[in-house]
Amino acid sequence: MEQVNSSSAPAAIGPYSQGIVSGGFLFSAGQIALDPATGQIVDGGVTEQTQRVMKNLFAVLESAGLGWNDVVKTTVYLHDMADFPTVNEIYGRILGEARPARSTVQVTALPRGALVEIDLIAATRG
Repeated sequence: MEQVNSSSAPAAIGPYSQGIVSGGFLFSAGQIALDPATGQIVDGGVTEQTQRVMKNLFAVLESAGLGWNDVVKTTVYLHDMADFPTVNEIYGRILGEARPARSTVQVTALPRGALVEIDLIAATRG
């Protein structure tokens, strides 16, 4: 197993890694809308938070030499399923032509009061 860390994504706020490469896959930790420079949740609502989450995930992908087309599965955790249309639009726009499998679930709460969290699994090229 190999740890993946990016200074362009927030440092782990617990005993875990931003990502792990193992068995031909990158497994990311769930990313919330933490600004890597401040360690705080970005200002704004679900739009701003989703944009930051996607930037954080891309930073982890890039650290492993990967991109959106390498992602095979994502899981989206929403505090409020009413935010799904907004999150879905941003997610789709950022992923472009990539179409990984995806699950979306509503949860009671997320770390630091976040509105959205996303994790992913990507196939490595090695």
